[in-house]
Amino acid sequence: MIKKLLIANRGEIACRIIRTARAMGVATVAVYSDADAKALHTRQADEGVHIGPSPAAESYLVGEKIIAAATQTGAEAIHPGYGFLSENADFAQAVIDAGLIWVGPKPDSIRAMGLKDAAKTLMMEAGVPVTPGYLGEDQSVERLKKEAQAIGYPVLIKAVAGGGGKGMRKVDAPENFEADLESCRREAKASFGNDEVLLEKWITSPRHIEVQVFGDSHGNVVHLFERDCSLQRRHQKVIEEAPAPGMDEATREEICAAAVRAAKAVDYEGAGTIEFIADASEGLRADRIFFMEMNTRLQVEHPVTEEITGVDLVEWQLRVASGEPIPVKQEELSMNGWAIEARLYAEDPAKGFLPSTGRLDHLELVGDRVETGVEERDDISPFYDPMIAKLISWGEDREEAIKGLLDSCLGTEVEPVRTNAWFLARLLAEASFREGDLSTGFIGENQDRLIDPPVASHALLQAAADELVSEQHSDDESYMLKSLRGLRLNRRPEHSVRLRVDGETQTVELSDQEVWEGYVRTLVREGDVRTLFENGAAFKVSSDRNEAGGATSAADGAILAPMPGKVIAVDVAEGDAVTAGQRLMVLEAMKMEHALTAPFDGTVTELSASTGGQVQVEAVLCVVEPSE
Repeated sequence: MIKKLLIANRGEIACRIIRTARAMGVATVAVYSDADAKALHTRQADEGVHIGPSPAAESYLVGEKIIAAATQTGAEAIHPGYGFLSENADFAQAVIDAGLIWVGPKPDSIRAMGLKDAAKTLMMEAGVPVTPGYLGEDQSVERLKKEAQAIGYPVLIKAVAGGGGKGMRKVDAPENFEADLESCRREAKASFGNDEVLLEKWITSPRHIEVQVFGDSHGNVVHLFERDCSLQRRHQKVIEEAPAPGMDEATREEICAAAVRAAKAVDYEGAGTIEFIADASEGLRADRIFFMEMNTRLQVEHPVTEEITGVDLVEWQLRVASGEPIPVKQEELSMNGWAIEARLYAEDPAKGFLPSTGRLDHLELVGDRVETGVEERDDISPFYDPMIAKLISWGEDREEAIKGLLDSCLGTEVEPVRTNAWFLARLLAEASFREGDLSTGFIGENQDRLIDPPVASHALLQAAADELVSEQHSDDESYMLKSLRGLRLNRRPEHSVRLRVDGETQTVELSDQEVWEGYVRTLVREGDVRTLFENGAAFKVSSDRNEAGGATSAADGAILAPMPGKVIAVDVAEGDAVTAGQRLMVLEAMKMEHALTAPFDGTVTELSASTGGQVQVEAVLCVVEPSE
């Protein structure tokens, strides 16, 4: 058995691996960048090695530094987690060449499944059904457009080296093809160093079904049943569950057998996932489920499989990497109950899911199982994926599991960083979701309704008003009257107060009851400003003093940087006429592209951004003067 393990990752997955390693008596070594010098995974590991500056390209993606850290600390093995170098065959080979144990599949297996076009060809030879599309070497725009036309719109452009939802674009019409292809290739090049693509027929009623597989060095391969990951945004999973709703035993048997064939075709060892796209227009049927890709690593959503099988997949990884066989046979594996997971992100759904960075001054996460890489007072860095935690719930059945996860989302409290907790709660409460009517397009089709900003309930605001009045009355009655009710000569005192709620004035009736102890969970920030938490959302509430002045916002036509980032494309020049919604430029931040658009018809009168430039949050990038 491995005695000392270096974890070539950070955040939640590093902490997850440390937990199992510690339970097995395996010592752990963390690697960390400048930004992660005081991170939770760095604090939890037995040892830590600094590997470079904050950008991942200068630290977590530099294999030589990671191997040197393992050699320096006497670690016998390297676990890559997911993301970063986890599916880099050259890095896996370098680890092995250095005399270390690679906790993952053979480099040849990674290579075989690493390029989606080659993988699909291999799967066809293994008798695994694949989605119709184009896998050719001719990558010219003309050839790709011709093939897209032959496949029939809508089509999906996918980076052959892609993953994690990056380098993917759905194209609905021929006139959009070239622009979407350009964007897809640019993102793929930045993320994977390879801008080649393939084309697939877009499935009109798609479900994302995946099967967890596991192999060892003794020729054994088993499956641990399926997961449904259909609720996605921009091809990134949001909520995952196991088993898949509506999956009958016959279909399960066929899809899981196909997954095992796929793993055996590449002589697979360790944890892996075979991902399928299902045409669910007539329910889940084996003849309408097609291979998409294989992820040759542990998946973000692996906890839901662990919850229904009772297996610790990280423990299996360490045992198999140490040369042991898989601990159980296929017939000994079974499912128990239902499990569901939500990814809690530091992002603001009401503002186009813009990532939110900063210090977690207040953090309360609740639930059956919480996987996180942060604690209160830690920072959400702009350099990495903005996931705060994974919230996982288990139940005897799907309804019980959903209720548990819904409670977790509703009870989440994070301040001042914004989160998607209230958005997750809305998804879980959707009638169609509760009924198992799922598709990968559900969020996109209903996004405007789902991201409508949350509003504080009357009960919450009334309790807040009572609390503020009670506190201020006990200190200075005249101050309370001026700040909350205002002074009106020759009139009886009013029974309402004015509050500032997230910058907006609201009038709230006072209650005749005493202060509602325990109802309003508040976090005192500055002066009488409180942050109130309700249903996964945070609201800043204070008395309305009718004070003038203060900072003013930028003019309506000023295009501000929503976060720190790098300008990767500028589509306009000073003097250009633009139309409402037209793309002006693209900002890359937190591993994602964010298009900034014109707020109305007008003319670009100022342009301070340039391609390749780094910008800070709220920097004025350009100004659009409205048309008369």
